[in-house]
Amino acid sequence: MAHSVPLEGQDPQGNTRRAVPHSESARAGQSQPVGQGEPVAQTFDLVKVYGSGRTQVTALNGVNVSFQRGSFTAIMGPSGSGKSTLMHCLAGLDKFTSGRVVMGGQELNKLSEKQLTLVRRDRVGFVFQSFNLLPTLTAKQNILLPLELAGKKPDKDFFGKLTASLGLSERLDHRPSELSGGQQQRVAVARAMITRPDVIFADEPTGALDSKTGTALLDYLRECVDNLGQSIIMVTHDAKAAAYADRALILLDGQIVDDITRPTADDVNAALSRVEA
Repeated sequence: MAHSVPLEGQDPQGNTRRAVPHSESARAGQSQPVGQGEPVAQTFDLVKVYGSGRTQVTALNGVNVSFQRGSFTAIMGPSGSGKSTLMHCLAGLDKFTSGRVVMGGQELNKLSEKQLTLVRRDRVGFVFQSFNLLPTLTAKQNILLPLELAGKKPDKDFFGKLTASLGLSERLDHRPSELSGGQQQRVAVARAMITRPDVIFADEPTGALDSKTGTALLDYLRECVDNLGQSIIMVTHDAKAAAYADRALILLDGQIVDDITRPTADDVNAALSRVEA
């Protein structure tokens, strides 16, 4: 499979990739979108508080951010910075305390639990570090499970192209225990994409993979954005993984403190060093 991933530190035309200077990147908790087209997801003054009284913890503190359709965004920050909480609120997996989350033009906080379930099922894809495959099902059955739960028939042509592009065509009858870690993760990616979601949320997708397998997965995610117009929001601690994204958001204490356009691993490491100093 030919990869169209730009060299680290360069854009596809060979120009040097540049990070937004720290002083320009995030003001008053606001973060500006990268790319063109309508936003696929947005937050407005998003606040998430856990606990109460002396044990109260503010995980998100007035986050305003917009994610453009057809873009790849990495979310990073120290442990406890709010990055996973932000992803969970965006994906409708976690209720927030105040503010608004808009996904595909729908305000998640105004939806009933049934409506929210339909948004998660039909408009969102998930890729997790632990794969979350059902051990008794074959790779093919795991991939098609979201469609089966929705009572929808698969598009055979799309299924064939998707599994072929992920190198899974010869492994579809195998159960997860018969697949390598990389193959299991690719099954998870195919499952996330089979419904053609508005956005895919990836939570440390390379965390359980070796370097070579992780790089191959990131190559594929990059191609999904470039060639299929897929929107991806990825939480990661890996600066090299973040360098595959169009944009890297750095969180600290529940706020976006840096917004790096066309990040390199060096850009991201420098930004993380600033917030951890």
